[in-house]
Amino acid sequence: MEGFDDAGVFYSDNFGEERPQQVNLQAIKKQYKEFLYKFHEDTFNFKYRDNLKLNYIKGKYFLEVEMEDLVGYDETLADKLYKHPSEHLPVFEEAAREIANESIQPRPEGDEKVQDIQILLRSNALPTSIRDIKSEYISRLSTVAGIIVSASNIRAKATKMTIQCRSCSNVIPNIFLNPGLEGYALPRKCPTEPAGRPKCPMDPYFIIPDKCQCVDFQILKLQELPDSIPQGEIPRHIQIYCERNLCERVVPGNRVLIHGIYSIRKVGKPSKLDGRQKAIVGVRAPYMRAVGIAVDTQGHGSISMHTNVTSEEEEAFKKLASMPKLYDRLAQSIAPSIYGSSDIKKAIACMLFGGSRKRLPDGLIRRGDINVLMLGDPGTAKSQLLKFVEKVAPIAVYTSGKGSSAAGLTASVIRDSSSVSIIFYYYKN
Repeated sequence: MEGFDDAGVFYSDNFGEERPQQVNLQAIKKQYKEFLYKFHEDTFNFKYRDNLKLNYIKGKYFLEVEMEDLVGYDETLADKLYKHPSEHLPVFEEAAREIANESIQPRPEGDEKVQDIQILLRSNALPTSIRDIKSEYISRLSTVAGIIVSASNIRAKATKMTIQCRSCSNVIPNIFLNPGLEGYALPRKCPTEPAGRPKCPMDPYFIIPDKCQCVDFQILKLQELPDSIPQGEIPRHIQIYCERNLCERVVPGNRVLIHGIYSIRKVGKPSKLDGRQKAIVGVRAPYMRAVGIAVDTQGHGSISMHTNVTSEEEEAFKKLASMPKLYDRLAQSIAPSIYGSSDIKKAIACMLFGGSRKRLPDGLIRRGDINVLMLGDPGTAKSQLLKFVEKVAPIAVYTSGKGSSAAGLTASVIRDSSSVSIIFYYYKN
């Protein structure tokens, strides 16, 4: 009967399973606080309490939590977090915020306000393939592995909003928005009825930007790993929503492990009249709201964010640079199982090493990237040469056929109206 007299909160997230029972937030927050306070390792080092204090002092307002530690401390609590993360993560972050408030005393003058703490989850569980994530995973914690193929710019999303009526100046403050890609529909009518004045028109509300609280967010595009793609299939993708401290953690080409909440958003189709997106009733598009990102720095195709060249490697590079006919040696090292094609291999070697970036006196910048176009009959080892490049280059992504456009490459054919020639454009993002 613990927490029987608490008010409780009803919560619904997308199409998640219905939960008619009340969620006792105070009891759950107390359990999370006890975990952060009391969890220690074999050396009696209070892991999360000390890390939270250290991160807060350094201005890093986040805390990384391993799911295995929470499972070992309280398996029931970890199971609730796994099944209902949208409900438990805000409570977990509130518990971390209260611990930070209690641990850092006294705070410097002018810094009395406690910053919000973001909980980042990590897990050693085996990842699920993008193809295997179905509707039963909605609103649950999932782990997927893949390659980042594109990343958007940093944008702002409101978490708390204030709106005002244009006609009667009625203000509605502190409107909370759900996290993720879901927005907020402004009220169509104003509820106030001023005496002696006509009613407010339809759609009278507008947003007051100065009174809104916003967070940074970024959209990533995750492509499944080449090893998990069935023969003859094109790679599949999924959108990843990152916010706050998860922004700018990865770049296109990184192999990553995403821990997140499998979510859904409304799907719109363009209207025939004005071209606006109109929501389709009962249809939702999936995406993943990231709560943790781990960059692969050990496996094949990985890239380290902080690469340090050792003295032995530097000596090996100098010895290699002093070898005669180095250009021919590098070309012969590319796909040695394929006989001949020396000119093609030399071109691929130039592409792998790139060129020098030049800045001309007039300010024009010439990129050092080298592009290679291979043309030939079927069976002349074009794909085999590309597969060798994919294994050698750390951030290479091999695609073929329709998958090329999905991996960030765009090709278009445009007919020039003033002549009979056809212009071919090739872009690489």
